[in-house]
Amino acid sequence: MARLLRWPRGLPLGAAPLRAMRGRADDRGSGAGLGRGEAGCELPLAKSEWQKKLTPEQFYVTREKGTEPPFSGIYLNNKEAGMYHCVCCDNPLFSSEKKYCSGTGWPSFSEAHGTSGSDESHAGILRRLDTSLGSARTEVVCKQCEAHLGHVFPDGPGPNGQRFCINSLALKFKPRKQ
Repeated sequence: MARLLRWPRGLPLGAAPLRAMRGRADDRGSGAGLGRGEAGCELPLAKSEWQKKLTPEQFYVTREKGTEPPFSGIYLNNKEAGMYHCVCCDNPLFSSEKKYCSGTGWPSFSEAHGTSGSDESHAGILRRLDTSLGSARTEVVCKQCEAHLGHVFPDGPGPNGQRFCINSLALKFKPRKQ
């Protein structure tokens, strides 16, 4: 219990202890998150570093929790076999095998890569409560760098009935090698 009381404000309880030693997330500036270093180590990236790495549109969606316009994303109608990775840190997020057409205007997936039944502990995503529009929704972020990806809704296909509604701008597609 004492450990929870000393946990830095603003960090999710599932955050790695190393992150807690770096200070609160807002100490690194707006839009900060974790990236990968040269040796694969996690490093905090400042807002200016994310702005250099990403296009303005990618930065708006992933670091400022924006949304691309419906039916505008490059992966909406992609039917190639492969894996969708985080555009910020290259973390594998969604398999093309779980992609489906929901008709909503954004790429939709029935589950995250690494999910086993309802267990998402090995998935590359985290779920967070989002009340930014005045009602409760579930935000989906990259587990590795905390990039905003989109939202998940309970109106998808079976067996779990989930619809991960994800911004194309938050993704990088890698085709499966034949």
